Amino acid sequence: MEKRIINPSSLAPPRGFNHGVLTTGGRILFMAGQDASGADGKIAAPGDLVAQFEQVMRNLKAVAEAAGGITGDIVKLNIFVKSRNDYAARLKELGRIHRAYFGDYYPAMALFEVAAFFQREALVEIEGIAVLAE
Repeated sequence: MEKRIINPSSLAPPRGFNHGVLTTGGRILFMAGQDASGADGKIAAPGDLVAQFEQVMRNLKAVAEAAGGITGDIVKLNIFVKSRNDYAARLKELGRIHRAYFGDYYPAMALFEVAAFFQREALVEIEGIAVLAE
C-alpha cells in the first residue's frame, strides 16, 4: 500500500492535519465512531477531555490492529467534540497524545463541535478510515 500526502500550495499550509492522503493498493477499513468507552462500555474519565481523548486513541488503535493494521494506516479522522473551546485550550496535551499514536504523521482530519453524544459523559468521539496493506 502506498500513501502520499497531498497539500496543495494554493491552500493554507496545514497545521496538525494534512489536506489529503492519496493511497493506492490496500484494503479499506471504515472505523465506527469511538468514544472513551472502556471494555465495560462505560465512559472513562468523565469530565476530562484529555483522558477521554487518550482512551479514544486506544480504541482506534485496537480496531486498526484487529484488522491487521496500525494507527499509521489511518488516512482520515473526523473528530467530534462537545466543546471546541475545551479542545482548543488543550491542543498541546492532545497533540502529545496524537504523536504517541501517530508519530509525526497527520491524517486528513476534520473537527466538529456537537450538541451531545449517545453517552452523556462523552466529551469526544472520533471516526476514521484506514487503508491497510494487502
